[in-house]
Amino acid sequence: MKKILLNFIALTLVLTAFAGSEKGKSSKPNIIIVNFDDMGYGDLGITGATGYQTPQMDQLAKEGTFFSQFYSAQAVCSASRAGLLTGCYPNRIGFSGALDHTSKTGINPDETTMAEMLKANGYTTAAFGKWHLGHLTPFLPTHQGFDYFFGIPYSHDMVPNHPNVKNYYPPLPLIEGDKTILTNPDSTKFTTDFTESTVAFIKEHKNKPFFVYLAHPLPHVPMAVSSKFKGKSKQGIYGDVLMELDWSIGQIRQTLKALKLEESTLLIVTSDNGPWLNYGNHAGSAGGLREGKGTSWEGGQRVPCLMAWKGVVPAGLVMNQLAAEIDLLPTIAAITNSELPKNKIDGVNILPLLKGDASAQPRKQFLYYYRANNLEAVRNEQYKLVFPHPGRTYEGFTPGKDGIPGKATESFAFAGGLYDLRRDPGERYDLSKSLPDVMAILNQLAEEAREDLGDELTKKPGKNRRAPGKVQ
Repeated sequence: MKKILLNFIALTLVLTAFAGSEKGKSSKPNIIIVNFDDMGYGDLGITGATGYQTPQMDQLAKEGTFFSQFYSAQAVCSASRAGLLTGCYPNRIGFSGALDHTSKTGINPDETTMAEMLKANGYTTAAFGKWHLGHLTPFLPTHQGFDYFFGIPYSHDMVPNHPNVKNYYPPLPLIEGDKTILTNPDSTKFTTDFTESTVAFIKEHKNKPFFVYLAHPLPHVPMAVSSKFKGKSKQGIYGDVLMELDWSIGQIRQTLKALKLEESTLLIVTSDNGPWLNYGNHAGSAGGLREGKGTSWEGGQRVPCLMAWKGVVPAGLVMNQLAAEIDLLPTIAAITNSELPKNKIDGVNILPLLKGDASAQPRKQFLYYYRANNLEAVRNEQYKLVFPHPGRTYEGFTPGKDGIPGKATESFAFAGGLYDLRRDPGERYDLSKSLPDVMAILNQLAEEAREDLGDELTKKPGKNRRAPGKVQ
């Protein structure tokens, strides 16, 4: 009897220790964010892509959750990424547009990035691919909370042979840490090299919590694909590129499975904005949504988002509640028990949505800012009010071909309108005259936003905007 009791006590201690270790493991899950560049809402098999397949991402949707109402922070490269990594509307922290080699700005050191937040909580952090948040040394990833960086400082079309601005850009740097190791690298190797770097990092740091931010430079133009996928699709090189990006997701997932990390890793796959439609056959699809990149219409800012975390994120679920890239930071803070930034952020914790609670509504509203600081639209639940504004339109233009862009109208005078996104995601039918109560709610939301963040369209400076970092 005594021997049985001792064995029972020993077994209890082992199980308790195991449960404690599992609890500690789940309190600090690994985080992987894959951010594609210019991938449209309709570019996945599950959202209607034709002429090529995305089996890895389709399978990810079956084993995880697809967020159908997910928004980039702004419909352009730098601003969108700033929002994702800080949890702020980009204009709150002084970001708009896309930075290039002449920029003297970047993320202010006073801001807390997702990498800094997680590093302070014991995470090893890495960024691979495209940065685009300041190319000068103080703004590079290794000065913004990332232990490792291997990638390019801005878009890979910013090269001397750009089709629209010949000899404006210098040779494109490939950077490791904060040192340039090569100029004008072979972009056909980007997807493979950045994927393999990510896989190697995961393997090296499998025994402690890690954060990977893999920002693929593609499918942003110019199209570039390795020999593994060249000519494989029926949609030309754009389809080839998407197939290789899909392969990248498969490599990451296979690595997590082989290392038995699926239950301790949150994987998020999304895009920085919608498709650059004037590139024609070298552009993606907005999936029936209106307009594309560089606009505050749905095709510009509603992006695909897939999340998987075995045992936590439900399998095969489509989550139709409103969510945004700016929500990732506070959500990951809650998941990892990390301390939130001291500065005000705009993201909300959407963890109930990750867990499959479709009745939860942590985000009811969203602000659509563009250009310097233009409040172009506001959303409350299913309704979106678009204000009169000048902006890019792709309507009535001739698309480009084979890497040469067609000419979109950059300052079209939009009249605006009220749209019910539940019935009219294409934003075709103006309901402003028939729903005065809804108009009143949305106009009040807009006034509050203007007081807080400002609005160039109505000449409101805003009380709570912060400056970006700047090098003299």
